[in-house]
Amino acid sequence: MSAVPQTTRTQPWQNVKKFWSSTKSTPKKSYGYLHLLVKSDPDKLDVIFLVVGILAAMAAGVPFPLLGVLFGELVDELNTASCAKSQNQDVDNLQASVNTKVLLIVYVSIANFFAIYIHTGCFSLFGERLVRRMREKYFRGLLRQEIAFFDNLPAGEVASCLTSDIETIRSGVSEKVGIVISSFSYLLGAYVVAFIKNAKLAGMLVSLVPAYIAMAVIGGSYVGKYTSRMSEQIGAATSIASECLSNVVLVQAFGAGPRLEAKFAMKLHKAQKDGLKKAVAAASQFGLLFFIAYSANALAFWQGARTIANGSGSGVTAGAVYTVIFLLVDASFIISQVAPFLQIFAAAAGASKKLQSVIDRSSDIDGTSTTDGMKLDQISGDITFENVTFRYPSRPSFNVFENVSLRFPAGKHSAIVGPSGSGKSTIAALITRLYSLDGGKILIDGHNIQDVNVRNLRSRIGVVQQESRLLDRSILENIAHGLVNSDLVDYESPLLGTSLSDVARAVQAGQNFDAAVASQAPNVSAVIQLVREAAILADAHSFISDLEFGYATSIGSSGNGLSGGQKQRIALARALVKNPAVLILDEATASLDTASERHIQSSLTEVIRGRTTISVAHRLSTIKDADNIIVLRNGEVVGQGTHLELVAMNEVYAGMVATQTLQTTDPLKRGHGTTPDSRESMSVSNKRSPLIEKEAFTDSDQTVNETAKGEQIDPLGSQRSLWSTMRGIASLSRPQLIFVFLGIIAAIIVGGAFSGEAVIFGHTIGALSPCRSAASIRASGNLFGLLFFLFAVLVLSANIISGSSFGRVAELMVLKVRILAFRSLLHQDLEWHSSNGRTPALLLSYLSTDAASLAGLSGTTVGTIVSIMVNLMAGILMTHIIAWKIAVVLLATLPILLGSGVMRLRVLTQLQDRHQVAYATSIGITVEAVNSIQTVASLGLEHELLAIYRRSLVGPYKASFREIAYADFWLATAYSVSNLIYALAYWWGTKQVVAGLYSQTQFFIVLPALLFSAQSCGQMFALAPDFSKARVASAKLLDLLDIGPGKPAYGGNTLVDIEPREKDLEIGCQGQPMLGNQRGIRVKFRNVHFSYPARPHSSALQAIDLDILPGQFAALVGPSGAGKSTIFSLLELFYTPKYGTIEFDGSPNFERERVALVPQDSHLFDETVRFNIGLGARPGHEATDEEIEAASKLAGIHEVIEALPEGYETRCGPNGDRFSGGQKQRLSIARALVRQPSLLLLDEPTSALDAESEVHFQETLSKIRSQMTVIAIAHRLHTIMKASVIFLIEDGRCIDRGTHEQLLQRSASYRSNALHQSLGS
Repeated sequence: MSAVPQTTRTQPWQNVKKFWSSTKSTPKKSYGYLHLLVKSDPDKLDVIFLVVGILAAMAAGVPFPLLGVLFGELVDELNTASCAKSQNQDVDNLQASVNTKVLLIVYVSIANFFAIYIHTGCFSLFGERLVRRMREKYFRGLLRQEIAFFDNLPAGEVASCLTSDIETIRSGVSEKVGIVISSFSYLLGAYVVAFIKNAKLAGMLVSLVPAYIAMAVIGGSYVGKYTSRMSEQIGAATSIASECLSNVVLVQAFGAGPRLEAKFAMKLHKAQKDGLKKAVAAASQFGLLFFIAYSANALAFWQGARTIANGSGSGVTAGAVYTVIFLLVDASFIISQVAPFLQIFAAAAGASKKLQSVIDRSSDIDGTSTTDGMKLDQISGDITFENVTFRYPSRPSFNVFENVSLRFPAGKHSAIVGPSGSGKSTIAALITRLYSLDGGKILIDGHNIQDVNVRNLRSRIGVVQQESRLLDRSILENIAHGLVNSDLVDYESPLLGTSLSDVARAVQAGQNFDAAVASQAPNVSAVIQLVREAAILADAHSFISDLEFGYATSIGSSGNGLSGGQKQRIALARALVKNPAVLILDEATASLDTASERHIQSSLTEVIRGRTTISVAHRLSTIKDADNIIVLRNGEVVGQGTHLELVAMNEVYAGMVATQTLQTTDPLKRGHGTTPDSRESMSVSNKRSPLIEKEAFTDSDQTVNETAKGEQIDPLGSQRSLWSTMRGIASLSRPQLIFVFLGIIAAIIVGGAFSGEAVIFGHTIGALSPCRSAASIRASGNLFGLLFFLFAVLVLSANIISGSSFGRVAELMVLKVRILAFRSLLHQDLEWHSSNGRTPALLLSYLSTDAASLAGLSGTTVGTIVSIMVNLMAGILMTHIIAWKIAVVLLATLPILLGSGVMRLRVLTQLQDRHQVAYATSIGITVEAVNSIQTVASLGLEHELLAIYRRSLVGPYKASFREIAYADFWLATAYSVSNLIYALAYWWGTKQVVAGLYSQTQFFIVLPALLFSAQSCGQMFALAPDFSKARVASAKLLDLLDIGPGKPAYGGNTLVDIEPREKDLEIGCQGQPMLGNQRGIRVKFRNVHFSYPARPHSSALQAIDLDILPGQFAALVGPSGAGKSTIFSLLELFYTPKYGTIEFDGSPNFERERVALVPQDSHLFDETVRFNIGLGARPGHEATDEEIEAASKLAGIHEVIEALPEGYETRCGPNGDRFSGGQKQRLSIARALVRQPSLLLLDEPTSALDAESEVHFQETLSKIRSQMTVIAIAHRLHTIMKASVIFLIEDGRCIDRGTHEQLLQRSASYRSNALHQSLGS
């Protein structure tokens, strides 16, 4: 059977006229359900699907009123036969009439099958196409926004929208729409027939319409309000999870899982409170559906009995009254079926509003437009700032610049230096129009850049940002991204198409690179030639060529398959490839070793000649030859000139020079020869390491690898059986057992009520026989009218109790599962996170889509299924008791009905599995784009990303056609076969009554009881998609919980483990004293060999021997990819050596909580400064305000924080983007120092620091050296020149060690690096 029309949306009922008149003029205010269906840019095919689907759905509702007419005629014929007592002639006429009507039912059922198949297919395809457009429009809307929009966008918000919100919309605009329309058609047809049969009775029952509308409006408003609140809190929790999964190295290094879990749980607890309120509101709305229906039945029976009893020659027969009552009773029952859809439609409209707000939002700086503003064909690159005032939108009370004026002459090399936070990187952002000015103007060749087309402006500028963001593609594609928004080549085909990715895939599959290129169009070869030339200029060609797949090598998520220096060289090649008129280098060589930097500087000398070049640098040796150096401090220009002029005349710059002066007395001039060690160093340093070292300590290229524990889950699905899944769900529900039982009891009452109604109904029809007296008919009407009203009160109460109880169970279970799944994800080691194709976006789906789907096995759906099963069993049992000869024949048909439903459920399960994985790819593209939005905007990659995103949707979309056709066949069969069962019941039951085996009353008890049972099966199959998704999601989540801490994680009462903790939910164990550290520890590597699991035959470390004494300051230096960060990953216990041992104070056992890490990429969470610094505290201890401030002072960031309006309560923004690179690095140092570790690991700790901050950091190191062992990785030798011991690492080996002075004397490569970094050279 079908479901009733959707009635809880306020817009379709209250504002239809207003809606249609206002959608074009004010689309932002028309986010109702109808707007979602018809105002989502449908094309002709969509309109055809929609119109045909509506017509077919309307046609699908027509047969059921016809059945009511046939049943009414049967009542009259039976009454006539009974009262006339002329059995022979009447029996023959009756049987012939029955046979005719049975044939009519068969014909109608066949037509109904096609109508159902057409409308479910049309709406399924319409829904698939609509959400495909919504995905694309949402992504296009995101790409169109200015950077300021993303500064306030919570991390994970995009993933949440494209998983749970899009799925909510898809569920609300697919086949369920047709079911609702067919139900509306049935309801309308029922009223038409009812008015024809008995206008007075039907007119009284028109009161159902306003009653249902009032219920829908009021109930829908409450459900919508609480759903919106839940969505906001769940989105915030998803943001936290997204940040954690994207930075799992940092989380595990600091043992920060419990603190972040507490924040995650706090958001979910708020969502759960609103979820409980929503459950009560939805249950009340559901119960009112039955209350109104049964109350109407009470009125109908009372009035019908009075009409028949009064007679008055109106021609009203028992059959006519029966037809009216039967149709309106059945229609009221059908209304109950739509209740599960009401929430779905309301949620779909709410989710579309959230997405539409981004889609419709106009951008202040639209980098995707090709028409807005003037276009500059050529520029010389003369850039002028005139009285520029600027403040970041996220910090409107803080001026970065105020009335600043400066000039960058065309064709000259200008450099910007100054302390961190002085506005250096902001200048680069303003020139590329990433932000809008608050005052003044910026001119390029005399044109105000605000009047220039943004995309055209950015096409003339090449940018290397401070944090080198690369996309998860091949090296070839990443460098070629620089050509996307350029005029050098015809890029439409090779760059917006699949040519380059096809080349990369072919090479990875074993084809020769040149052969793969030759199979492509000629312009592909032109692009690749430009890529190679740019890579050579950026000193990247050598290490790329040494890789297994060369330029076709995939670099992994965020470029984590490369070291920091390698990423920076590729980013530089990407900027150079389009030969820009203006080149902006924001700390372009900060992560490079000195040899690479020297080589690139030499190449850049030719590249920047005659080109406007702007360099932002802290390392003054890299910009001392610039034509013009601008010194900034606190947003003001405090000096300008050449290097020599500023040294002589500017105290600020001279002080910076003094702090960076490196003592590099050349031992050769003192008569020292070259030692064997130095000759080895020279030979090795000239080679390019074939290794790709993991600066982020992960092995991103690993694809198929068993986890260290031998445990893994399949990210594509689960092999868990249904029985095992149900056991796991039952175990998770154990703490709420009393509410489960309460909900089941109430659901049993609801299910049993249908059979009770059938008994009353049958007796009522028998009592309305004209053979009985008027007084008897009138008395029966009063009695059964009262019984129906009592039923209304009972079912209202039972539905409220059932829905509220199961809603509570669902909310608490989903809360628990989300927290335990989050805990399990953070518990897994890095090897697990990087294996089997797992990505942050895919893992996030456990907490978003899968957790939301879990409610299908624990919430109101369970209550509905329990009611259906009780109704089915009670109906079968009761009908066998009352009329077994009729019931037993009908029972034999149920396997056919159930079989069609089971087949559809199986198809849907397989479809859900495949689609979830397929769409995970597209979600990963959007998340990556948002995380790298500054890079995307600067390079003008919006169109390229949109093209890739569209291609990622093609596969799932095409696969859906065949599967939708197959699944909807079984759905139509499941619905239509019930009509054939009615026909059989009609024929066989009447035959038994005519034969005198059963009475008319018995027949009319059995018939509706089986009718309701069959319809209940149909409803259960309509819920099959939700149940299917819930089963798949539950199995995957239980697999994840099985490998979490304390497995099985869902065993027993674990609710106590997920309650929010006090004091901002940061960490438990309040008052526990901090673990003291009296001294550092001794670290010793003994003949350590190591290979990453993805490349077991390629050695990352070879026979490494290190000995670092307690309290020593040790340094690791060497070229990028030499193995330095691999040593750190072993010290952090992320991996274990293949051979050899690592000893800590003479023991191989060590606790990670005694180690603190300052990573090269200083990520900050979108929380307060206080929270981010406190995150470094040892597990079990909450850092006090005094400890946080002390660590901040040591890191030289305290004064900066105090100057902010909100001080330590200032939010850092997504990825910490509200702070400059240097400020983020100092905050990262403070986070490490607050732990008071025994071993401090510093990975390029000063690469983003200005000279003054570096001096402060050197002083801090001097203070803490006696309390801890410090190991630093550095390319900037000034940072580690005072180290106790420096280890020279090259090609995975330690080739030399000693102090700075010792290495200067005997290592040619070290001495060469030092000379290059000396300002005096």
